[in-house]
Amino acid sequence: MTSLFPMFVKLTGRRCLVVGGGAVAEGKAEGLLARGATVALVAPDVTEKIGRWEREGRLTWHARRFQPADLKDTFLVFAATGVDAVNESVFREAEARGILCNAVDEPDRCHFYCPAVVRRGPLQIAISTGGLSPALASRLRRELEEQFGPEYERWLKELGQMRREVFARRTDPRRRARLLRRFASRRGFEHFLRAERRRTGGSA
Repeated sequence: MTSLFPMFVKLTGRRCLVVGGGAVAEGKAEGLLARGATVALVAPDVTEKIGRWEREGRLTWHARRFQPADLKDTFLVFAATGVDAVNESVFREAEARGILCNAVDEPDRCHFYCPAVVRRGPLQIAISTGGLSPALASRLRRELEEQFGPEYERWLKELGQMRREVFARRTDPRRRARLLRRFASRRGFEHFLRAERRRTGGSA
């Protein structure tokens, strides 16, 4: 199996295409919109929510079947039609043009996979099984959601503020690295929780 290169991609302002108009396509479009992508969607029919997004100007809907020209200036594409021949056509056209493609639930027609993600504000923990077992990825996500609660979002914001303050002091690089490691340590997290409980009267 080909080894995957894990990374987080900035999609703000990039044109992304979703082929399909059902519930799965809706979920992919929603995820792209949430990350600031410019979303185009191609399908003869769409869900009520996709139609509303189109009326609100949040995405562009082309009410027809997929055409190769739809891939022009596209950064990545999701094939979410549920129709084997259409998904194959989208994948082959994308591959020929050097465009990243994900045919939903079809690992052999994917240049990338969407991981199961635990989100706590800016903190994102992504789990991938390389398409072999999405069910395992989902289970691990649920377990990690219990391990990393909402308090991690608040702590991370505090860590970011402390990091900015340390850099503003022009501290010696080695001392700065020690401070940042200490702030982000388990002990640092426990100190943050104690301070939060004192601020909230023990309700944090």
